Amino acid sequence: MTEANQHNLSISKKNKKLVLAIFASFLLVATIIAIVTGVNSQKKSTQNDVAHAKLGKSTSSKADFLLQVNRSIDAAQSNMVALSKKKATDKTLKAPQKTAIEDCHQNHGRIVSDLKEVLAGFNADTTMKPQDARDVHAKISSCLTSDNSCRDGFSHSRKNKRFRAKLFSALADVKGSCAKALGMIPSEQTAEMAIGLTTTNRKLKEEDDSNEGGGEWSTDRLLFQLSSLTPPDVVVAADGSGDYTTVSAAVAVAPDYSSKRYIIRIKAGVYRENVEVPKEKSNIMFLGDGRKTTIITGSRSVAGGSTTYHSATVAVEGQKFLARDITFQNTAGPSKYQAVALRVESDLAAFYKCGVLGYQNTLHVHSNRQFFRSCFISGTIDFIVGDAAAVFQDCDIQARRPNPGQTVTITAQGRSNPTQNTGIVIQKCRIGVTSDLHAVRSNFSAYLGRPWKEYARTVVMQSSISDVIHPAGWNGLKGRFALNTLSFAEYENSGAGAETSRRVTWEGYKMITSATEAQNFTARNFIDGSSWLKSTTFPFSLDL
Repeated sequence: MTEANQHNLSISKKNKKLVLAIFASFLLVATIIAIVTGVNSQKKSTQNDVAHAKLGKSTSSKADFLLQVNRSIDAAQSNMVALSKKKATDKTLKAPQKTAIEDCHQNHGRIVSDLKEVLAGFNADTTMKPQDARDVHAKISSCLTSDNSCRDGFSHSRKNKRFRAKLFSALADVKGSCAKALGMIPSEQTAEMAIGLTTTNRKLKEEDDSNEGGGEWSTDRLLFQLSSLTPPDVVVAADGSGDYTTVSAAVAVAPDYSSKRYIIRIKAGVYRENVEVPKEKSNIMFLGDGRKTTIITGSRSVAGGSTTYHSATVAVEGQKFLARDITFQNTAGPSKYQAVALRVESDLAAFYKCGVLGYQNTLHVHSNRQFFRSCFISGTIDFIVGDAAAVFQDCDIQARRPNPGQTVTITAQGRSNPTQNTGIVIQKCRIGVTSDLHAVRSNFSAYLGRPWKEYARTVVMQSSISDVIHPAGWNGLKGRFALNTLSFAEYENSGAGAETSRRVTWEGYKMITSATEAQNFTARNFIDGSSWLKSTTFPFSLDL
């Protein structure tokens, strides 16, 4: 073969590779933005029950999807205007109704900002990767959650429920519009199979399996790295020895939409304030001196005139929020109904060695993807509540003494649509009781969870469960609400409360016996942990 022929053959091979690469990219784009033409019926399996996509023409599918996203934005913006007008002109509004309207306005604002990010992502990169698809899935799922949160603010009395019905009859249907957009996203398994990946036991060469405390990433090294090698940007000290005396003041000066981590060091002390980290404050970290010595505390409650959403002592919206060695507390008490200590809407948020203390609705894992490691969480009724995709590892989750006649429920998960990516996963944790309940625990019933919304999803696996948990394991809400559509599951638990012979027999409950199935609920797969947990510097485990 001549040198010229060899040269031409080389060019031909390169062109062939280029064509194949372009074709593979085309298939991937088509997969990610394909319209779901049918939704599978709800299955007993607790695996992701996202509908399989049927491929159509990529250009028309993309156009339809983006049109639906734009419609959702328009609807949310229209509602924000209507809500503002209602609050300004309706002189008959009571204080709780005004607060609920403010919550609605804030939730619709979050919908607008999230969906605009979705549009920006499509405009910036037409060759969407599987991770991009998961990010889009999270944001569209969050849209439904935010709309539900808006509605729930009017659910605390019959009068408010009637007010809600009248109010929403005049508002645009954001929830329905977002649900249509969500139905156009295929499952992540489908997207990944298009490029030859699987979601079960997938380990890429560039990933580390874990940052497990006690090993290479010891907790001492982590603390040294964060407190010594990385100086804080500001210091908060209640005694006046820092830059600010309140956490809110330190948050206010943090840069907007920062791509660099901004560390707020909070010295030991009790901070009596309500703190909000708004959506424009990204990459903020709260670094305390220890969860027993650095405490942010408040006492807002529904009984005190607040809404559940607004009652949070600390509310976090800005993405990639981190916190370590801090306690978030709500002291309203067991008689004050919903009273949130910590509300988290931040996407890719992580908490390490933190305490979350309260009674009803202690921890509101509101939306997006969240991770809790080595935290202490206690409460009475539905004390881990919300519609995030949240994983808890190596945490102490303890029921505390409720009022006489009250029933303890650890979780109340709020998935309202079977195609959302959301759910609560409790892995390798310890479920028990606080000292005030221990001596009288036989006087109260306690359950792993109950359904807050129709497609509630909660998995407890590889955890130690004490005898405080009723043999039935799980509790219903009202009648047979959601018993056939929920997804509750257990896998390889231990302890006196883990015996399953007397568990509920609902259609939606199951014992997972397959490690392959359980792997779907690990940090790797359920919250896309391999793409972001290492950047937190906190310990974590990606798999079983």
